[in-house]
Amino acid sequence: MSDLDHPAYGHLRRVTDTASVLLCDNPGDLTLEGTNTWVLQGAGSREYVIVDPGPDDDAHIERIAALGRIPLVLISHKHGDHTDAIDKLVAATGATVRAVGSGFLRGLGGPLTDGEVIEAAGVRVTVMATPGHTADSLSFLLDDAVLTADTVLGRGTTVIDNEDGSLAEYLDSLRRLHGLGGRTVLPGHGPDLPDLEGVTAMYLAHREQRLDQVREALRTLGDDATARQIVEHVYTDVDEKLWPHAEWSVQAQLNYLRA
Repeated sequence: MSDLDHPAYGHLRRVTDTASVLLCDNPGDLTLEGTNTWVLQGAGSREYVIVDPGPDDDAHIERIAALGRIPLVLISHKHGDHTDAIDKLVAATGATVRAVGSGFLRGLGGPLTDGEVIEAAGVRVTVMATPGHTADSLSFLLDDAVLTADTVLGRGTTVIDNEDGSLAEYLDSLRRLHGLGGRTVLPGHGPDLPDLEGVTAMYLAHREQRLDQVREALRTLGDDATARQIVEHVYTDVDEKLWPHAEWSVQAQLNYLRA
């Protein structure tokens, strides 16, 4: 789908037989049109599983809570644009919240683990560890799709977190996702995409291209060049307002190459 077809804020849009999306009105350089809150419900179920309740936005939280009974919330990773709504949503619904990080756990569900299979609200969800964007990043596999959070976006490419992101882990995660074949991509930001295999191939090629550009920059600027110097040399095709975020990815590339 094109950006022009992206749904209006606050409109619950069905994407697959079991997954619908509610777009939060928090657009930005890193959030694109906003955070996608995914709403999962199987045939015949009167309950919902929520993936990533989003930021602390009262209108968005109220729309989620108004859907109906929500026994379970799953968290893809630590960033506030996916997690800051947790406590208000729990207060409104009593939902159990599960994540990798203990700081986001609410109720008695316990931390999520790689390969775990969850059955709730008439859907079957397989947890897949996909670290790299952050250390705690997860994807969630459905029968017909995969929720990729910030590991694969609906448009553009992802930034490696400057605290605990890892390019080596990110590349491994992309390869794992690529091996799942041509499933529908349900991302954390941006429009859904029809072909996981195709988009992950593009992501991997893009990362290799950037690594080659950084290698060439180091040959030109010297082995001790800083991330900022390399951004100014390599990222001439990127809006300068995004250069501070590009520095995160370049630093991750330098760490990868220097390791």
